[in-house]
Amino acid sequence: METISVPSAKDTQKKLKEILNTPRDCTTSLCPVKDVLHKVGDKWSVFVMMALGAEKTLRFNELKNTIDGISQKMLTVTVRDLESFGLIDRKIYPQIPPKVEYTLTAKGEEFLQHLVVLLDWACRYSKNEQAASN
Repeated sequence: METISVPSAKDTQKKLKEILNTPRDCTTSLCPVKDVLHKVGDKWSVFVMMALGAEKTLRFNELKNTIDGISQKMLTVTVRDLESFGLIDRKIYPQIPPKVEYTLTAKGEEFLQHLVVLLDWACRYSKNEQAASN
């Protein structure tokens, strides 16, 4: 797997200034950042992406059983949103009972590489906070 490097603080500041100073018409549609955060910024989307990233292909009930606490309705809404955004693919097999499998798309795999950096930071930060409070 390709290594994703975390930019330096200076490079991060430069990139943020570049993003913030790029003119965009955000009145007619969502800005790119808002659009992405709207689609993948909730906890269920993150958990679905993590589960599919770890297992590659999962059926609906396998996905539901992997994600503790998610309802069938929320999983349905979440996978539909992720599919409409192009991050996951749904394959339906014409059989009875219907068989549906979910996998990450190439766009989803690329997004997951960036998500893993955030997840790694969150885990390390959480451990540091727990150690500091003890």
